[in-house]
Amino acid sequence: MTQLHDPELRGFASDNYAGAHPEVLAAITEANGGHQIAYGGDVYTERLEAVIRQHFGEQVEVFPVFNGTGANVTALTAMLPRWGAVISSKTAHINTDENGAPERVSGLKLLTVETPDGKLTPDLIDREAWGWGDEHRAQPLAVSITQTTELGTLYSVEELKAITDHAHSKGMTVHMDGARIANAAAALGTGLREFTTDAGIDTLSFGGTKNGMLYGEAIVAINPETAPGLLYLRKLNMQLASKMRFVSAQFLALLEGDLWLRSASHANAMAAHLRRSLDDRIADGSISGLSFSQETQSNAVFAVLPPGVADRLRKAFRFYDWDAAAGEVRWMCSFDTTEADIDAFVAVIAKELAA
Repeated sequence: MTQLHDPELRGFASDNYAGAHPEVLAAITEANGGHQIAYGGDVYTERLEAVIRQHFGEQVEVFPVFNGTGANVTALTAMLPRWGAVISSKTAHINTDENGAPERVSGLKLLTVETPDGKLTPDLIDREAWGWGDEHRAQPLAVSITQTTELGTLYSVEELKAITDHAHSKGMTVHMDGARIANAAAALGTGLREFTTDAGIDTLSFGGTKNGMLYGEAIVAINPETAPGLLYLRKLNMQLASKMRFVSAQFLALLEGDLWLRSASHANAMAAHLRRSLDDRIADGSISGLSFSQETQSNAVFAVLPPGVADRLRKAFRFYDWDAAAGEVRWMCSFDTTEADIDAFVAVIAKELAA
C-alpha cells in the first residue's frame, strides 16, 4: 500500500489524531497467527482480566469493547433500570458528543448540571438529585463523572470520595468516564486504584484509544453488583468483538508494564510546556490578546483568542474551537507530541499575536 499521509504532520486538535504507539502495534503482531477462541475466550483476554485485577482489585470484571461511546452507554445501561436517570455535567461526553446514544440506544434520561470547570460536586449533584418516588420524574439513580474532565481539569482523590459518598448515601451508583484516565493518574501521581476502586467508583469506562491504542476501550465493573448483565448487554449494544484478542493484546501492552503511564505523563508534560511557553510570552509582553479559560492539569490547554486568529492559526496547525462565539479553543497534546512540535506551534501563535 502507498502511504497517503505526511507522517511528519502534527496538530493539536485531539489525542485521537495520533497514530498507534509502536509497542501497541508490536503487541498486535505478537497476538497474530494461529487460531484463538473468538468472542473473548482467548488467552490474551484471560490475561487481561488478571492484569486489570492487579490494578483495580480482585473483585472486578472487565469487558473489552470497541469505543468510548459503546463503553459509556453499555456501562450506564447495566447500572440503571428502564426508568432510571443519570446526573452528569452539561459538558460531559455522554451529553455533548455521543449523538443521543444514551437516550436512543438505552432510553436513558440525562439530568445535566452546569459546571464552570467540568467538575461535579455534591452540591451540584443535588440540583438534580430529587424526585424519588415521583412517577412523573425519571428517577436519578446514577452519577457519571469524567476523569480527566472534558475541560482538561482533574478531580482530586478527596473530591471523588466526597462525590461517591454523597451519591451512595442517596442510593445512587457512580460511573466514571475514563477516556483519559491514564492522564489523570499521571497528574495525580497515583496508581489507577487510588482514585477509582478506593474512592468508591462503581463502574469505569477505561480509555485506551487516546493513550496510544489503535482502537478499543474497556468496561471495568469495579463493583459488579451495581452493573449486572454486562455479559449480555455488550453483545446487545454491538460492542462484542469476535477477534477480541487484538483489543486485549493492546491493553496488555499498556498495562503489563508502564507504557500507559509513560505515554500519559509525556502528553501532560507537553501540554504544560505549551502553557508555560505562552505564559512566559504573555508575562514578558511579547504577545497580547491571549488568555486561558481553564487550568492546565492534564494534556489539554483551553485558550481564548481574538476574533479571526484561530482560523489563521489553523492554516499551520489543526485544532478545534470549543466555544466559537467566545473565541475559546482547545489544544490537545498526545503521546507522540514533541517539544519541537510545541515550539513550532508557539512560534506561529507568537507571530500572530505579536504585541
